[in-house]
Amino acid sequence: MFNLRPSKRSHTRSNEWYQHAQKVLVEGVNSPSRGTAVFHPGPIVIERGHGSQVWDLDGNQYTDFMMSFGALIHGHAHPALVSTVATAMAEGSHFASATSAELEAAERFCQMVPSAEVVRFTNTGTEATMLVLRLARAYTGRTKFLKFEGHYHGWYDPYLLNAHSHPSDELGPPEKPSRIPDSCGIPANIFDDVVIAPWNDVSMLERVMREYGSQLAAVITEPIMANMGCIPPREGYLQALRDLTKQHGVLLILDEVVTGFRYAPGGCQELYGIKPDLSTFGKALGAGFPVGAVAGPREILEPMTWGDRMVLHYGTFNGHRLTMKVIAESLDMLRADKNAAFKQIHELGNSAIAGLGDVFRSRKIPAIVQGFGPMFQIYFTEKPAIHDYRDYCNYVDTKRYSRFVHLLLDRGIYMTPANGLHWIISTAHSASDVDSLLTAADSACAELT
Repeated sequence: MFNLRPSKRSHTRSNEWYQHAQKVLVEGVNSPSRGTAVFHPGPIVIERGHGSQVWDLDGNQYTDFMMSFGALIHGHAHPALVSTVATAMAEGSHFASATSAELEAAERFCQMVPSAEVVRFTNTGTEATMLVLRLARAYTGRTKFLKFEGHYHGWYDPYLLNAHSHPSDELGPPEKPSRIPDSCGIPANIFDDVVIAPWNDVSMLERVMREYGSQLAAVITEPIMANMGCIPPREGYLQALRDLTKQHGVLLILDEVVTGFRYAPGGCQELYGIKPDLSTFGKALGAGFPVGAVAGPREILEPMTWGDRMVLHYGTFNGHRLTMKVIAESLDMLRADKNAAFKQIHELGNSAIAGLGDVFRSRKIPAIVQGFGPMFQIYFTEKPAIHDYRDYCNYVDTKRYSRFVHLLLDRGIYMTPANGLHWIISTAHSASDVDSLLTAADSACAELT
């Protein structure tokens, strides 16, 4: 197992495609995470996938642990989903009218998510977080909201503060973080209603709530910090967050776009026993199709009902019939045999985490594998754990991680070299896939500098 030599892989066609694509696509791609900001010297162009495997334009085969940034909960081209899509397409993919498919998806969703009395479907996770903030402001009559350093809630203007890593001397003190916009083109006054605070620190949270609690419409948080790899909450942190928001009459928004329908049938709110006021979902919910969702009590979502003082939410593709059919089928698959899929991906993920840890220790490489079950990340660091955004910015060697993943790509493991993302286990993965990962990781470590 530990003597695997990397195969000689040609990327001639990927390179040719990329040169051609730059003539008609900005950066040659449709998101920077797919281009040369991450992949060097250029992107590997994926042509097809099946199960846990993908193939690029040059015919190279990989075991995929990126899984479309977590969207492919059942892997590639699952036969049941292929059949569902084929049938839905033959009947008519979308009507922009009421359909039985949206009810089928919504009923299953609300049965699984503990806090979901009702749900509204959107087309992306970003759309969901846009809508949830509007709902929170309308319900409370307040405009300010709290977001945490390093958390990403989509590319809606007010959320784009302090979501990228920066040198430690640019961060400012934890008590008063520097406000660092993530994008040009956003008027400065957009951030007037945004409060920024460090995450995973109860004392800092108490301080911020004392100062701003009466002004906040909502606090929005990822239950597991997924924009800096995979950073679980400290014990008791989410419960403290729930308690403090209740004390101040502030809505708690749990952004489960990444974690939903992955860690448990009801997401992290089920796993940690936290009942948020509002939740957002995406990625795994659509099983590879674009979708988002906002869920919560009828009292808060009901104002979307048409009327003079409504909370406006339109969308030609909301409740897209084909996507709703896929969601219903996918959720049935996840719930089958007493939620066996979740047990499977937790066991495989924990096996991969333990095995990778053994590889790094045997190679005497300072690295940790952080997370549990179906999502984790590797950090090249001397620290025993990464607890927040500042730990990530200060102590994680992201360049070494990128070199490591490029070595894995040469060995048939597909993963993004961006350290801020995360490894994903799908229901399509097997123990053999984990073995392949560990073999490739050991071989890569022998070459890593």
